[in-house]
Amino acid sequence: MVDANDKLAYFQAITGLEDTDLCEEILTAHGWDLELAISSFTTTANHTPSPEDPSDSGTTSIVSDFGGDGLRSIPQSSHQSGQSSNAVAAPGFAWRIITLPISVISGSLGLISRAVGLGLWAAGGVLSYSVGMIGLRVGRDGEASAQLLSVPAVGNEAVQFVARFEQDFGTRRPNFVSEGFMDALQRSRNSFKLLFVYLHSPDHPDTPSFCERTLCSEMLVAYVNENFVSWGGSIRASEGFKMSNSLKASRYPFCAVVMAATNQRILLLQQVEGPKSPEEMLSILNRVVEESASVLGTARHEAEQRRINVRLREEQDAAYRAALEADQARENQRREEQERLEREAAEAERKRQEEEEARERAAQEAAEKEAALARMRQEKALSLGAEPEKGPDVTQVVVRFPTGQRKERRFHSTALIQSVHDFVDSLGCVDAESYSLVSNFPRVVYGPEKLSLSLKEAGLHPQASLFLELNS
Repeated sequence: MVDANDKLAYFQAITGLEDTDLCEEILTAHGWDLELAISSFTTTANHTPSPEDPSDSGTTSIVSDFGGDGLRSIPQSSHQSGQSSNAVAAPGFAWRIITLPISVISGSLGLISRAVGLGLWAAGGVLSYSVGMIGLRVGRDGEASAQLLSVPAVGNEAVQFVARFEQDFGTRRPNFVSEGFMDALQRSRNSFKLLFVYLHSPDHPDTPSFCERTLCSEMLVAYVNENFVSWGGSIRASEGFKMSNSLKASRYPFCAVVMAATNQRILLLQQVEGPKSPEEMLSILNRVVEESASVLGTARHEAEQRRINVRLREEQDAAYRAALEADQARENQRREEQERLEREAAEAERKRQEEEEARERAAQEAAEKEAALARMRQEKALSLGAEPEKGPDVTQVVVRFPTGQRKERRFHSTALIQSVHDFVDSLGCVDAESYSLVSNFPRVVYGPEKLSLSLKEAGLHPQASLFLELNS
């Protein structure tokens, strides 16, 4: 499917009309049928002009100013077409009758040629759209391709033109780029040069001599190669035919100087029609270069300034990123240090709590143990009963402690040695849980195996002196 903008652009290229609104009205009137609109326009445009028709007057203004930068409109030079300034009388009726078949044949050939060009363009548009549907229709810098012909097609045409030109006229020639017109225009913009355009008409009788003597002359070739980007195309090829209509070429050999303008427009600075000598061509081109020098210099300066600004912005961005990374590194280090201190503080707090809990448990256990000992002493003291009075059946027992302390008590002679142990335990003078009571003369140890003996049976009646020894 061909886009309406492509139809409009091609209609303008074929007809040479620059008024977009007028072209849209013509296409709308013909239901956006491009072939019908072109056929209708060419049929209307091929009428024989009258002597009063203003379209046949004088020279034509080629370009508008660059927008206030000093380069004004450049009219066609009086020496570039070789036309006489005197008006030519209109042909008579008989002459029109005689030349009518020739006009019909010429018009028919023009329509056939334009129809062939239209068919190639439509096929290119369908192919471009089909490739775009699978995601491959991407032009330079990622933008959708706006070329009316596919890049391989126009590039192949340019390669064929250069090869045929070298075959016919030798290798000393302008350095025609082997790429499409729009790519050549972009190349000239990037290199801040004008684009020299040569439209080759193989069948024109002036073409061979112009190419050999003028276009391939040593001084013109050197000047063009130094100051221009060159593009050439044959009007037999699709893009050459399209450019001949866009540039309104009416006479051959045809040369033009163009440059890229805003909004993807082409600015035509100069066109040279008809044969010219090398000196004439050099003079014309030199004048265009001088008049365009300020514009190209300004563009070069602005581009350099943009590059400087971009580089400065990139350096500022790099410095900002480096500073940001340094700040982030310091922040990460500070956070890691803070996290480490928090972990150490948490670990210290955990240990402190564990130690405090351990102390509390130990204190509680000690208190519980002390309470248990107190209860045990109290229970054993109660189990001893009241101390008996002195008498024949009462035994006097003295217990000496390792500290030098001595305690004594009276027991019934029938009381068990366990009662003496209970008496020692009830005093709370010994913290040791394991001890023995020992007599010196003779040395007798009253250990666990003798706890069930009575004092009398153990030979401790009527009195006894015992020492308390701690068991290891």
